[in-house]
Amino acid sequence: MAVTIRRAVIPAAGIGSRMLPLTKAIPKEMLPVGDRPVIEHTVRELVASGITDITIVVSGGKSLIQDHFRPNPALVEQLQAAGKDAYAQAVEDVAELAREGHITYQDQHGPYGNGTPVLNAARGLGDDEPMLVLWPDDVFVAEVPRAQQLIAAYEATGCPMLALMPMDRSQSERYGVPIVHEDLGNGLLRISGLLEKPKPADAPSDFAAIGGYVVTPGIVEELYEATAQWEKRRTGEVYLTDAINAYAATRAVYGQVIAGRWYDTGNPADYLVAQFAHALADPKYGPILRSLAAGEDPSA
Repeated sequence: MAVTIRRAVIPAAGIGSRMLPLTKAIPKEMLPVGDRPVIEHTVRELVASGITDITIVVSGGKSLIQDHFRPNPALVEQLQAAGKDAYAQAVEDVAELAREGHITYQDQHGPYGNGTPVLNAARGLGDDEPMLVLWPDDVFVAEVPRAQQLIAAYEATGCPMLALMPMDRSQSERYGVPIVHEDLGNGLLRISGLLEKPKPADAPSDFAAIGGYVVTPGIVEELYEATAQWEKRRTGEVYLTDAINAYAATRAVYGQVIAGRWYDTGNPADYLVAQFAHALADPKYGPILRSLAAGEDPSA
């Protein structure tokens, strides 16, 4: 079956306040996990899932993102002349990734809130056309990419889709928690809304909504309405979760429990976990870290 979703948006306009002062000069999306910036992990996931039209919504101070994905023939030529062909190929591979994903950039305009970049990127979306939304500070390690799992779930339902992961209820105040209406098996859940960061005793399920959505035109319409209301009062923010809840009040929304491991890089502790997990899985660096953990000298 041909992929039914060709477009995706990566909201990358945030200031990365939870990672200051590290993100004072470096966009949080450009912090490395392994040998590539975290946003490249997201782009690679989308391209591997058949997405051919990626919009990265940015704000001021994010030029390093464009620089990273931009072709650099002079650097490639310099590396090749020095006999560093592997490095030259790595640089070219990043530019090729941007070409395959047809990456374009859009400045964020509108009220604060994570619904605004989605609305910005949705302009020109077809009447029946869905779109993926992936945050750039998430790294998924999965046999089947998270984006591909979301696409398959959308193809099975034709409805808005949220990426979910199992959650310990003691962690509920960190996440949006779905209200599960029906369990359809194989990790597919019909949901009737999301409760943002509830206390453990108030959590409506044992799942957390994490960084991945299939947004349909109906959700976009709810974002337009929320923005119109914001224009009247000029207070608060426009959230994607609010638009999903408004839509779910009268129409079907689903969640897909994602098979794989999720690493959040949006705060210092979780960023370190993502770094160490990636390094431990690497055949070159994993043994070094394990010897350090055992109190050994890896250089001995």
